[in-house]
Amino acid sequence: MTLPSAGETAAQADPPEEIKAIPVRHPGRWLAAVVVLVLFAMLVHTLVTNPRFEWNVVWSYFLSRRVLDGLAITILLTVVCMVIGIVLGVILAVMRLSANPLLSGSSWVYIWFFRGTPVLVQLLVWFNLAFLYPKISLGVPFGPSWLTANANNLITPIAAAILGLGLNEGAYMSEIVRAGILSVEHGQGEAAQALGMARGLTMRRIILPQAMRVIIPPTGNETISMLKTSSLASVITVTELLYAVQLIYSVNFKTIPLLIVASIWYLIVTSVLTVGQYYVERYYARGAARELPLTPRQRVWRYLTTFHAPPPGPVLPPSAGSGR
Repeated sequence: MTLPSAGETAAQADPPEEIKAIPVRHPGRWLAAVVVLVLFAMLVHTLVTNPRFEWNVVWSYFLSRRVLDGLAITILLTVVCMVIGIVLGVILAVMRLSANPLLSGSSWVYIWFFRGTPVLVQLLVWFNLAFLYPKISLGVPFGPSWLTANANNLITPIAAAILGLGLNEGAYMSEIVRAGILSVEHGQGEAAQALGMARGLTMRRIILPQAMRVIIPPTGNETISMLKTSSLASVITVTELLYAVQLIYSVNFKTIPLLIVASIWYLIVTSVLTVGQYYVERYYARGAARELPLTPRQRVWRYLTTFHAPPPGPVLPPSAGSGR
């Protein structure tokens, strides 16, 4: 029998020491946070203490009837033009991917023209369309006309704005939709055709639902851009939000306060659109990720409860089990 040595006995008696994990210090983060807080405090201070901002004038006109009417027209232009742009974009994208050279070529020409000319020029052309076509007729091509209307009565300023913005948006949306369709694996379309599904049914049931994950983010960006681009309609006398405040400050000369009013409303509507886009993206992310992205409330809760080391998964408050 061999007796253990003194060194072996001591090693068996003393367990190994626990590893003490020392958290990594990030002084740069704290320094950057301090700099940001100081700059933010300076911004708040100048906004509050500078009397030239005239916040009393801002709040007196913020809910005025003329401003709200302009806001309503801005929202109307945004919604209608985006609907036109999305529908037209899907049609043009499908045409661009068609094997028919006439369809794909005409789609390419449309996109080339409307993306290559400024939207302001397009608005002015539609507004002055009566100079080129005083009468607009509906009937058989190269044959008799059934209905004829005066172009000045038919193409009103708001109609010209809808046509100019909507048709221009369709060119950009077509490229977004085309990118989403091309992101779907080509074999899925072939499998659907092998099962006897028509091309249109395959596009509606298989291709487009999967392409939405790629289409939604840039579409949300285009919607926010359309909200601000609608201000160009002021050059053709459409009384949207910007033109409404311009009419007001042309009388009382309160230029900066009225522009602040318009900016605040643009920021409010943009924030609403951003939140809506987030939830739409979250909806179409189902099945593509192991865990859905956190909702804004869940994200705030995570930051409040685990500031230093947030967990990889969603952290729900006790009453937020539904994820809303």
